[in-house]
Amino acid sequence: MPAGYAGEIGPGVRSLVITLYYASGMTEPKIGEFLDYIGISISSGQISNLLIKDKEPWHEEKDAIFQAGLASSDWQHMDDTSTRVDGENQHCHMVCNPVYSAYFTRPKKDRLTVIDLLQGHPQLDFLLNERTPALLEQFKTPLWAQERIAAWPQNQVLTRAQIDELLEQDVASLNDQQRARILEAATLTAYNSQTTIPIVTKLLSDDAPQFQYVTLYQMLCWVHEGRHYKKLIPYVDYHRQLLKDFKKQFWQFYRQLLAYKTEPSAAEADRLRTEFDTLFGQKTGYDDLDHRIAKTLAKKDRLLTVLDFPDLPLHNNPTELAARQRVRKRDISFGPRTSDGVEAWDTFNTLTETAKKLGVNFYAYIHDRVFQARRMPSLADLIRQAVLPT
Repeated sequence: MPAGYAGEIGPGVRSLVITLYYASGMTEPKIGEFLDYIGISISSGQISNLLIKDKEPWHEEKDAIFQAGLASSDWQHMDDTSTRVDGENQHCHMVCNPVYSAYFTRPKKDRLTVIDLLQGHPQLDFLLNERTPALLEQFKTPLWAQERIAAWPQNQVLTRAQIDELLEQDVASLNDQQRARILEAATLTAYNSQTTIPIVTKLLSDDAPQFQYVTLYQMLCWVHEGRHYKKLIPYVDYHRQLLKDFKKQFWQFYRQLLAYKTEPSAAEADRLRTEFDTLFGQKTGYDDLDHRIAKTLAKKDRLLTVLDFPDLPLHNNPTELAARQRVRKRDISFGPRTSDGVEAWDTFNTLTETAKKLGVNFYAYIHDRVFQARRMPSLADLIRQAVLPT
């Protein structure tokens, strides 16, 4: 048989079904109807199998895309959105930058999960070395616990079972939150000590707690911060005017940051830091607004990371746009029901959105791979070419 042919369904139909479902947002029943209209008899079970079964080569392509995407820059966008898996609430995490988007569905969205995604291993690694004490101090681990942890095996990768045994043996009196901070310190040490996965040093995100401390620098989204002020509902005309005036000042400052990115300088960075303190240090007399302003002031360092790294974006909109792909799929098909389905959704969401960013025709790419022609370069190779200097 020619390359790409196997079983009773040819590669042309397989390519079409994958494209209609993952790129065009059609449901499985509607795909079945469409195929019936053009004279192709196929069962609903066979359509499901075409979409989620035997997709290992595609999963390998997704892994290669993620590796290339992480290596393409030292900063990444990150966010998550809810996903139902077999009727249970889970979370789809998006990691992206201008040349790719990668999707990962996980039961939780805590800091351990975020680190797990960046580690890129099937199982979390845990490591203790000279970097760990600073993290334990940062996470406010009790001093007596830090002393006992210092006696644990050093510079040796540990499994989850091994570190759980150490926790139970030496610091059993700590609560779940304190234990979680120790696990996070050990996973962050392992992540920053390895050399197989490109390390992300700058993360762009909203101010959700799971994103804090994961990378060396964190840049908060100004658009997300501005939404907090839109949620305020003043009932007094005077308060409404105060809020309107402040939001105008807020976005004027945002535009100054945009201008700084095109012509950065140390003097302008100092001026903007001073203006930030003035803007978000004011008291308006509208208590809800003043409370919100004080919260923004407390995030100064993370909101102004761009002053040290002008190449960073000021917002996290790319991950929200990536999330729309999953949200649309969730609205149409509700959610995957099996582990094969979860993996297929993540893989083909990654392929679809990455192809779109790279200007690649998704159907042509799928068709090329299903027919095993491989005339088109891989998306991972295109990512690497996209960041090469011209």
